[in-house]
Amino acid sequence: MTTVAYIANEFPSPVEPYVKDEIGELRRRGVRVICCSGKRVAPQGLSRTDRSFWDETRYFQPLSDDELMRAARHLVSDRSALWQFLKPMFWECGVSPTKRLRVLAHTVMGAVLAEELAPLGVEHIHAHHGYFASWMALVAARLLGIGFSLTLHGSDLLRRADLLGAKLRACQFCVTISDFNRSYILKRYPSTPESKVIVQRLGVDRVHPSPVPINERQHRFCLLAVGRLHRVKNYSFLIQACAALRDEGLDVICWIVGEGPERRALERQIKALRLQERVYLIGYVPPIHLSGYYRYANLVALTSLSEGIPIVLMEAMAHEKHVLAPAITGIPELVEHGRTGFLYEPGSLPDFLSSVRWILSNQASIANIPRAAAANVACFYNRQRNLRCFADQFLTRIAKVGTDHAYPLLQQIRLSV
Repeated sequence: MTTVAYIANEFPSPVEPYVKDEIGELRRRGVRVICCSGKRVAPQGLSRTDRSFWDETRYFQPLSDDELMRAARHLVSDRSALWQFLKPMFWECGVSPTKRLRVLAHTVMGAVLAEELAPLGVEHIHAHHGYFASWMALVAARLLGIGFSLTLHGSDLLRRADLLGAKLRACQFCVTISDFNRSYILKRYPSTPESKVIVQRLGVDRVHPSPVPINERQHRFCLLAVGRLHRVKNYSFLIQACAALRDEGLDVICWIVGEGPERRALERQIKALRLQERVYLIGYVPPIHLSGYYRYANLVALTSLSEGIPIVLMEAMAHEKHVLAPAITGIPELVEHGRTGFLYEPGSLPDFLSSVRWILSNQASIANIPRAAAANVACFYNRQRNLRCFADQFLTRIAKVGTDHAYPLLQQIRLSV
C-alpha cells in the first residue's frame, strides 16, 4: 500500500474543503494518507467530518522541549544538509529578517516532522498551499530521502511566496489551480521545467436551484459576499460601495457571510457610514447551509485583492446567480464577461458601481447568463470529475518519482540559488 503524508498550515479547516476532498479521493484509491498540520486547530465547533479528521491529524505546534532538542541534534549532526536548508534563507531576495528567523524555526519543525514520519513508511509528502508547512514538508522529505510536492492557490503564490524558488526547485511536481498561476510560475521562476507544473482545477457539486416562492422574494436588491473576514478579501471596498449606492438612492442591502480578524474594523466602518440597516455581517455559516443565502441573493460579489479561482464564485454560478468579480489572476478563466458573469477593473470603485447599476437595471435582458454560468461550471468545474483527475495525476507522478530516483533526495536535490 502506498503511504503519503499530507500537510497543511491548519488542518482540518472548514473553509478549505478541497484538502479533505483530495485526501478522501486518494484513500478511495487505496492510498494510506497520514494527515499533518503545522498549527494545532481547536476542535470546538468542527463538523462531525472535520472532527474525525482532527482526531487523526498529527500537529506540530506547539512542540515540546524534548522534540525541539531531538530535531536540533538531528540537523546539527548533518551539517551539509543543514547548510543546504539554510542557504535559501540567507541568500534569496525579498525575505525579511523576521521571515528568515521563521524559516529557521520551520526547518526545525521539518526535522520533527521527519522523525514523526520515519517509522510510518511514508513514501511521499504533499503540502497543500505554499505557506510555512510546505517548507516543513521540503525539509522532512530531504531528511527521509523521499519525494515532495505542493499545491499553490493564490496568496501563497502571489503575495506570500516566501522561498518559493527553493521549493519549486526541490519539489518533484507542483499542482496549481489555474492557467494564470502556471504561466506566472514559469515566467517568475524560469528555471522551473514546464513539465513540473500541473494545472488541476477545483470544483463544486452540481446543484438544482429551486425558484424562490413569490411570498419570499426579496423586495430589496441583495448583494452577497462569502468568505473569511480577512484584509485580502477587501470587504472595506464593498462596504464603501454600499454607501455610494445608498447615496445614489438605490435600495440595496448586502450580506457578508464569513468570520475572521477584520470583523471589528468592518463593524466600525459600517457604523461610521451609517449602514447598519443595509450591510450585515452574518458570521460563519456551515457550507451545508449556504444554499439559502445563494438562493435569495440577486448578485454575488467578490472584491478580493488576490485569489486563485474562488470556490464561492463556482458555487454562486452553480446556483444560477449573477456574479461580479475583479478581472484578476485566474478569475477570467471562470467568469467570461457578459456571458457567464461580469468582471470589473480591479480596485476601481467607479467601475464596480457602474457594473452593479447596470446589472440592477437590466435584470430581464441578462436572465440567460446565470444558466450559461451553471452549464460552464458543470462542464469544467465538476468536483467529482476534477478530484478523479487530480488523483490520477498525483499517483502517476509519485510512481514515476519512485522509479526515477534510486538514491536519497538528500543527495539529489540542490537548493543553491
